[in-house]
Amino acid sequence: MRVMAQVAMVMNLDKCIGCHTCSVTCKQAWTNRAGTEYVWFNNVETRPGQGYPRQYEDQERWRGGWKLDGRGRLRLRAGGRLQKLLTIFHSPVQPTLHDYYEPWTYDYEKLINAPLGDDFPVARPKSLITGKDTKVTWSANWDDNLGGGPEAAELDPIIAKLRAESEAQIKFSYEQTFMFYLPRICEHCLNPSCMASCPSGAIYKRSEDGIVLVDQDRCRGWRQCVTGCPYKKIYFNHRSGKAEKCTFCYPRIEVGQPTVCAETCVGRLRYIGLVLYDADRVTEAASVENDTDLYEAQLDLMLDPQDPEVIRQARAAGITDGWLDAARRSPVYALAKKYRIALPLHPEYRTMPMVWYVPPLSPIVDLLTEQGHDGEAAGTLFGAIDALRIPLEYLAELFTAGDTDKVAHVLRTLAAMRSYMRDINLGREPDASIPASVGMSEETMYEMYRLLAIAKYHDRYVIPTAHTEQHERASELEELACSLDYDGGPGMYDSGAFGEASGRPTPVSVETFHALQERQTSEGAAGDAALRGRTNLLNWDGNGVPDGLYPERKASQ
Repeated sequence: MRVMAQVAMVMNLDKCIGCHTCSVTCKQAWTNRAGTEYVWFNNVETRPGQGYPRQYEDQERWRGGWKLDGRGRLRLRAGGRLQKLLTIFHSPVQPTLHDYYEPWTYDYEKLINAPLGDDFPVARPKSLITGKDTKVTWSANWDDNLGGGPEAAELDPIIAKLRAESEAQIKFSYEQTFMFYLPRICEHCLNPSCMASCPSGAIYKRSEDGIVLVDQDRCRGWRQCVTGCPYKKIYFNHRSGKAEKCTFCYPRIEVGQPTVCAETCVGRLRYIGLVLYDADRVTEAASVENDTDLYEAQLDLMLDPQDPEVIRQARAAGITDGWLDAARRSPVYALAKKYRIALPLHPEYRTMPMVWYVPPLSPIVDLLTEQGHDGEAAGTLFGAIDALRIPLEYLAELFTAGDTDKVAHVLRTLAAMRSYMRDINLGREPDASIPASVGMSEETMYEMYRLLAIAKYHDRYVIPTAHTEQHERASELEELACSLDYDGGPGMYDSGAFGEASGRPTPVSVETFHALQERQTSEGAAGDAALRGRTNLLNWDGNGVPDGLYPERKASQ
């Protein structure tokens, strides 16, 4: 057993409202440079829908991820070394600009400086690629809120597969279906196919926390990683000629801060924590014969951080007690392994993804209530799960490689939690048979409720500071680190009372983190003196007026 640590994430889809705040803040922090106009490390998709890039889940077309050969061994779906050598200068299995979208801006200069006349001036869309006039026909969230509509849903690869199996499985009339939002980032897989696809060895998985990164010095722009990633979360920067991807905000993680997308999430649906796993068994788990067994195989990789043998082996591998304590308090381990309500996205790709999802339950409650039933009564909920507006088969194709029983168990567990907690909140005697019906004790169900419903900041983000080998230097790193410490990136400008480039150069990462953390955990108005002199709207939550937002008034003479 070789114990390694992995920083992972869980998203509760019942809480996502599709506001795209996570996408915007991620793009502002990481992909606001030339060559990354079309790049979204974080994007929010409406399901059913095509996703971004279009139909990225159709691996018969894109050939991403792994498959088993005739002898049961893992092979890249896009081909081995010989195939990559033959296509190294031209890989036809690549999303094109059409599959993403042609980024654009508007000709504001012409609009503002247009001479006085009878005609009303118009700001025409201009391509950010060619600089010429363009027609806006697609974007990263073009299908936003169109789930269930035939124009968008019929192009969903999962629906195409289900309809081939049963024409009556999906219904497209709005009164018979519902949509939900699916936020996506890089999965930071335990068995990343992007890393295996790279001819120059530029993609690597950090041994201390499992984050998958691209070495920009070694990257030669072959783009084989784009083909190899089944989630299509690696992008090619056409200006630098390098591949880029989500970094899991590793400079923030190193100082104990959550990712930008998690920090700014309006619905507080993201959880970040540490998972211990047996690195010696990753290939074995990814090579199980049946796709429907991959979920359980990946769960078996997760080690119990309370197990004395696991603790001994972890310490022998250089994992410090601080990281072991974080693993014991990890919300990711609790939701995925202890409560078994978080599921991986497309385990059939065999990459062992480490961004997990709690599937949505809300629409069934709304439907039952509209029909005059008690929407949160245990008996009513359990009986209606099999009649979800969106079939269990759809959720199963997303999260369990088609195994509807596992999805149904998760939904029944969530339904049991709602029914059990409703009795408590209404002052009724708790019904112990409700948690028992899904194999849980009353205490465990209440713990799960607290984590899903009312978890505080430090419960949702349990992130040990620094690397394993640098844990003792965590306080020193916290003083030195800037979360976005890159040339030309945020945090590298002079900052003053009037925004960036208006004052002295000051690192902002740690201060802003503590300020936001204080506001999320306190009842008072925003007024952190640490931000005086360089407050901007990203430092302000709308609660009160933070110091430094407006210049101080001088006493009248």
